[in-house]
Amino acid sequence: QERLVESGGGIVQPGGSLRLSCLVSSVRFDGYTWAWYRQTPGKQRELVAAIQPSGNINYADSVKGRFTIARDDAQNTLYLQMSSLKPDDTAVYFCNRRPIMGFWGRGTQVTVSS
Repeated sequence: QERLVESGGGIVQPGGSLRLSCLVSSVRFDGYTWAWYRQTPGKQRELVAAIQPSGNINYADSVKGRFTIARDDAQNTLYLQMSSLKPDDTAVYFCNRRPIMGFWGRGTQVTVSS
């Protein structure tokens, strides 16, 4: 069964850090671009960061210099290291391929609050 399982979210104070993981099952991982997205209530899901099979990376302007995306093709896992977190980073974070596949995981909630 195709699955995307995001984990690592939580509640942190502004300036804190979190590391998200996305375990991909029954879907080819290597050879594809993978990305992290986030969504807040009432807003569209937005692209946070993407990493190509070559290792080329793109970040949304809002997270440049603070977030780092990485991939482990041997473990079918995508990572997002988040530092210097801000309240505006509060969202549910999802992973998916690019182009997006026809399903999503449950996501992982990140809340940045003092």
